[in-house]
Amino acid sequence: MQDYDFIIIGAGSAGCVVAEKLSAGGRHSVLVLEAGGTDRRFFVQMPLGYGKTFFDPAVNWNYKTEADPGLAGNADHWPRGKLLGGSSSINAMVWIRGQREDFDGWAAAGNSGWSYDDLLPIFKAIEDNEAGADEWRGRGGPIHVTDNRSRVHPLTHRFLEAGEQAGLALNQDFNGAAQEGVGIYQLNTKDGRRWSAAHAFLRPAMKRANVRVETDALATKILFEGSRATGIEYLKNGRTHTARAGREVVLCGGSVNTPQLLQLSGVGPADLLRDLGIPVVHANAHVGANLQDHLGINYTYKGRLPTLNQTLRPWWGKMLVGMQYLLLSTGPLSMSMNQGGGFFRTDATQARPNMQLYFQAFSTVLPKPGERPILTPDPWPGFSIGLSNCRPSSRGSIMIRTKNPLDHPRIVPNAYSTDTDVAEMLAAVKFLRKLASMPAMREVIEQEVLPGPKCVSDDELIADFRKRSGTVYHPVSTCRMGVDASQSVVDPRLKVHGLDGLRIVDASIFPDNISGNTNAASIMTGWKGAEMILEDHA
Repeated sequence: MQDYDFIIIGAGSAGCVVAEKLSAGGRHSVLVLEAGGTDRRFFVQMPLGYGKTFFDPAVNWNYKTEADPGLAGNADHWPRGKLLGGSSSINAMVWIRGQREDFDGWAAAGNSGWSYDDLLPIFKAIEDNEAGADEWRGRGGPIHVTDNRSRVHPLTHRFLEAGEQAGLALNQDFNGAAQEGVGIYQLNTKDGRRWSAAHAFLRPAMKRANVRVETDALATKILFEGSRATGIEYLKNGRTHTARAGREVVLCGGSVNTPQLLQLSGVGPADLLRDLGIPVVHANAHVGANLQDHLGINYTYKGRLPTLNQTLRPWWGKMLVGMQYLLLSTGPLSMSMNQGGGFFRTDATQARPNMQLYFQAFSTVLPKPGERPILTPDPWPGFSIGLSNCRPSSRGSIMIRTKNPLDHPRIVPNAYSTDTDVAEMLAAVKFLRKLASMPAMREVIEQEVLPGPKCVSDDELIADFRKRSGTVYHPVSTCRMGVDASQSVVDPRLKVHGLDGLRIVDASIFPDNISGNTNAASIMTGWKGAEMILEDHA
C-alpha cells in the first residue's frame, strides 16, 4: 500500500493544474494516475497533427455513442485524450473562456464563488496572452495564448468581411469585453507547438520530489471506509495496485471517465448498480446524468482561389510545409484548422449569442474510413464554414454497461431531442448560407458541395444536419455542481454530496455548458478546485 496526501485520478486539462498547485508548496505528497501514456509524440506536439490523433488508440479513448435517433441513427465518434494532458493534448486548441452570463448563471443557481467576476482573476492568472494584458486578459501565466491575426490563411479575412456584410461586428478578442461577432481565433500554442495542460502545469510539477505520476495506470475502484474515500485501486502492467489518500481522492477524469469510475465504485444510480452486482456505497441518480454537449456541422464549398488543399495535399506541398515547420516552427502545421470564427444569435429574441462559427480554409469531403485526413485534404480548392450550438437543451447520459472497468460506458447523447435545439440549428444553417452569399464569399465560391444546392426545404435541411452533424467534443455536466444534494453530485466546493474525502475537479461539474470551447474553462476549474482544496487543508 502506497500512502499519499492526495491522489489525483486523471492527468487531463484539470488534473494537471490540480497536481501542480497541490504540490507547489512542498507540504503535500501527490500521486497522479493517468490511464494513458506520454504526450511526447510528434503529432501530439505539432498543432495540425491532431488529425493523426483523432482515431489513434495510443492516445485516444475512441469512445462511440449509442446509435442516436437525433443523428439519423448514427453512432457518433467521441475522441477523448488518453495521455498526459488529456484532451488538451489532442484538441483543436481554440482558446475560448465562455460568456459572462454562463458563469453568472452558475452563481445565480446558488454556486457561490463561481460568477464571472469571481473567475476572471483566475482566467487572467492562467494565461500568457501574446496580444498583451488588459482589463480582461493576463500575461505571465502558465498557458501561452497565441494571437494569430498575422498568421491566418488569406481566405479567413474574406470570411471576416462576409461576416461584417451579414451584420456581425468584427471582434478583436472573444475573451475580452464581449464575445459576439467574427474574428480570429486565439490558440493555446507556443513557438509553433501545442501548449497543453501537461506542458503548462504537469511537467513543472513532475520535477518535484513530492509528486509521483503513474502512466498506463487505469483507476478501477475508489476505496471507501464507510462513507469516506480512503484510496484507489488501479491496474498497471496487468497487476492490481492500491494507494491510500490521507487527505483526499480528487477525480479529474472528465465527463466520461469520472462518472464511470464513481459508478464502478458504488456511487451512482442505485438500480443500475444493483443490477450489475455492485454494492451501493452512496446512491445518487445524477451521477452520469444531465449530459450536455455541443453539436456541430460544416457547409463545404469548392472555391475559385487556392486553399490549404493545394498546399497540404501534394507530396511536394507536404514536404515544403514540413520543412517550414521543422526549421522555423511556422506555417500551416503550426496552427489549428479553425483559424477564424465567431458567435451570433439565430434570431433577435436571443438575449445573447447562441451559436458559434468556425472557418476552415481547407476541406475533407472525401475521408477514408477511420481517418480524419486533415493532412491530405480534397484534390480541389475547398473550404468550410461550420457552426455549433452554444447552449443546447437536449440532455443525455453516461452509464456503465458492466462492472468491468475495461468496458467502455454506454454514452447516450440524445442529440436534437428538443424542438428548441432543432429550430435553433435550422436557423443557424440558414445563416451559414447567408454568410456564403455575401459578396466577399460569393466572389470566391464556385459551388456548394455539402449539403449541395438541392437541399433547400426546412425538412431537407433538418434531415441533412441530423445525418451529418455530430459532437464538437465538449461533453460536460455528468457530475454537475449544485447546492441541492438531491439534484446534483458535488457542492460548490466540489465535494461529492454525502461522502467525505472525495472531490471532483473537471468539466463534469459544470452546472450547464458554456458558450464555446470547454478547455479553458476546464483548466480554470482545475485552478479553482485546487485553491479550495488547499484552503480546506491549510
